[in-house]
Formats: sequence, structure tokens, C-alpha cells
Amino acid sequence: MTSPAIVWLRDDLRIADNPALAGGVASKRPLIVLFILDDETPGRWRIGGASRWWLHHSLEALARDVEKKGARLTLRRGRADESVLDLVREAGASAVFWNRCYEPHAIARDKALKEKLIAKGVEATSFSGALMNEPWTVKTKTGDPFKVFTPFWRACLQLEVRDPAPAPKKIEGFEKPLASDKLADWHLLPSRPNWAKGLGPAWTPGEAGAKRALNAFIEDRLEHYSDGRDMLGIEGNSRLSPHLHFGEISPVQVRRAVEAAAMHEPRLQRGADKFLTELGWRDFSANLLFHWPTLPQANWRVQFDAFIWNDNDAAFDAWTKGRTGYPVVDAAMRELWVTGYMHNRARMITASFLIKHLLIDWRRGEEWFWDTLVDADLGNNAASWQWVAGSGADASPYFRIFNPVTQGERYDADGAYVRRWVPELAKLPDDVIHSPWAAPADVLAKAGVELGVTYPEPIVDHAAARERALAAFAALPKG
Repeated sequence: MTSPAIVWLRDDLRIADNPALAGGVASKRPLIVLFILDDETPGRWRIGGASRWWLHHSLEALARDVEKKGARLTLRRGRADESVLDLVREAGASAVFWNRCYEPHAIARDKALKEKLIAKGVEATSFSGALMNEPWTVKTKTGDPFKVFTPFWRACLQLEVRDPAPAPKKIEGFEKPLASDKLADWHLLPSRPNWAKGLGPAWTPGEAGAKRALNAFIEDRLEHYSDGRDMLGIEGNSRLSPHLHFGEISPVQVRRAVEAAAMHEPRLQRGADKFLTELGWRDFSANLLFHWPTLPQANWRVQFDAFIWNDNDAAFDAWTKGRTGYPVVDAAMRELWVTGYMHNRARMITASFLIKHLLIDWRRGEEWFWDTLVDADLGNNAASWQWVAGSGADASPYFRIFNPVTQGERYDADGAYVRRWVPELAKLPDDVIHSPWAAPADVLAKAGVELGVTYPEPIVDHAAARERALAAFAALPKG
């Protein structure tokens, strides 16, 4: 019997344009397609609750897809390096293929594992499958990593990107029976209570769902993406982020599809350019994480280490529950809890509110998003929170403090977003729905709103909070 090869899938749960899987097929060996749930190696960054829900359904879809191609999906749980080595021994595997990850713990694990496999005479090959460009290929003229996004993306556009590969017609599976966990035994789905009821109607995890999401975005929203992406009350975003994070579709597939659409329909070009810039931010975040592996825990700008945060648990709890008294903030936090997702503009508003209105450490918000987002991505999450805080690379200046009222009035002018997620305010007229405390008593009464009872009073005054934040941030050491 020909010795098998292991194709170890991680954040690349797809058949098409999967370089590791293609490498396994090209090796002409029977394949063991493997996924390992490793809650030990990542430490504090083990996969969060909402992402576990997504992972369950994505693995269900992947198992069906792999079976249709002629193989089986083997599931193991435990330390990934140990699980791979155990499976190599059990199956007598002569090769292991995987696509590279860029989280610090994954890099250290993969490097050590590759050395152990090679020492045992086992071929160990890694591929580029998660980004458009590898972090070490995008450099400044002096050979350093980029710290500012615009020149980074300009440099990326000069690099050649591979074309996506089609799915293999067949995957020759390893015939010898191997022990495999049952997905249900991993208990990835919440049950007591089932807080994920709103996720199912909002999403279709899996490769087929990713392709449908991409097609729907190109057909329905790409043309107006430049402007529509900021509008809270409409579906203007791509909603591809969780599919990209779990690798149900590759960024190369997305990029090429968008470029082809714009070439065929010139009216789509403006939206395509803007969208590809956002796709580039994903690569930029991964680059920052690769070159500065402490990004999720430590201020990128060290002068922010001197900042004295406000350790206010009651305020943080009000923020997480969408009970701050600021309708657009509360709508966003409730959208997150129900759907596992938050509109990108809303992410900036809510992050700014936590950091600058409440002076709560950005790391607490980062951890909350990590647990509640279905698209929680370590590089993106850390880079974006530090961007808002002003402590990161190419960061927003500290004096940029979003006014939640004017943000709501500008990006949710008709109040549709607030009315959907904060239904107790639904009957308020447009001109006061983002500032109910400013509404006359008779207007509040007619709308059935009793401040402090049916809807909270603001937990901070915007003007006072803004002045407090400006003073606190201005006191930081310059650098």
C-alpha cells in the first residue's frame, strides 16, 4: 500500500484554490484530510464562542464536500503538533501538507513541527493560501516592513498575484480506517442557553455559502460599495469577512472575481477599487501581526503604556449589553450579540466610544469582539482596535473622537438601523432618534419612551467625555 499524505487544514476550509490540498493531490498519494481543534496552543486566543458556532457548520459543509470528492474528513482534538505526529505514526504517513498561518503561536508551532517531521524522514511542506501576498514579500525600499497602509497597498499592487486554482476533480482518500472524533462531541454549538439563535438566519457557513455571498455582493452591492459601505441602515458591505477568516474562500478568489467583474462592467470599477483596498487592509493587519507579534496584547506605540485606563466594570457591562443610552452604539452592540457581526462603520463608532468616551482599555473591547464576532481574526481585531485607540500603526489620531449622535445622523439618517436593533425607540421621529434625551416630553410619551425606564439615560455626557479624553491623551509622552 502506498504511504499516505496528510493534508492538515486550519483556516482554509475549502476545496477550490487550496494550495495545500492541491499539493497533496499532486503528490499522487492517498490523502488523509485532517482538521484539529486545538484549544491549548493558542492560549488566551483560543477560538471564541461565536466563531465556534461558525466552525461547527463550516466543518459540516467541508466534510460533505470532501466526501463528494472521494475522501473523508478526519477530526482530532488536542495539541495540534502532537495530534499530527500521532497520526503520522498511526497511518505511516510520508508527507504532511498545510497552508501557512501568521499568528505568533501558529508560527512557532509549525516551525517546531516541521523540524520534527523532517527529522523523522517525513516530507513537510507549507504553502501560501491565506493572503494575497506573504508578509515577507511586501517591503519598503530599505527592506523594512511597512508601518503605514497606503504605501503598503501601493507596493502590493505592484506585486504579481497568482491565479486561483480550480477544485480537484477527485481526492483519493486513504482506505485504512482511522479514528475520528464526532463533530457533535466537540460541543461547539451553544445550548444552555442557545444564544446563537440569530446566527443561523444571518449566515450560511461553508464554501458554497462563501461563493454565493461573493456573487451576491458583486451583483447587488459592488457598484455602490464606495458610498454604501458606510450606511448603517442598508446592506452595503460584502459580508465576506467570516468566509475569508475560515478560508472558505481565498482572498485571491475574491480579488480576481471582483477585478473580472469590473473589467466586464466599467461602472463597477470605483466600487471595486475601494473594496480591494479593504481587502488589502486584511493583508496589512496580517503583516503587522507577523512583524510585531505582541500586537494583540501590547501597545504598538509604547508611549501609550503610560495611559491610565478607567477600570469601570459597570460602564463596560452597559457597553456590552447595548445599554449606553446612545442609540447608534447600542444598536451596534445588539447587532453583534444577535448576529455575531457588526457593520464596519459601527465597529469604529463602538470602539471609539469604549476607548474615548469611557476611557476603557482597548484590550477589553478586543477580547469582547474576539468572543462575539463570527469573523474574529487576530490580526484584524488587534490592528483595528489599536487603530481606533491611536496606539497602533498608521493609527487614527487621539483627538479623533466620534460623536455618536452625529455619526448616527450621518450614517443612519432615517433611523432604520436603530429602529431594527433598539425597538424600544422605534416610534421616535427621525430628528430625535439618535438623541432621545433631547426630545420634548410629549414626543417621548407618544413614542412610549421613558428615559431611565424603557431606555437608559446616557451613561456619559458626550461633551464632557470628549474633553476628558482629549486631556488624558494629550498628557501622553510624545513620540
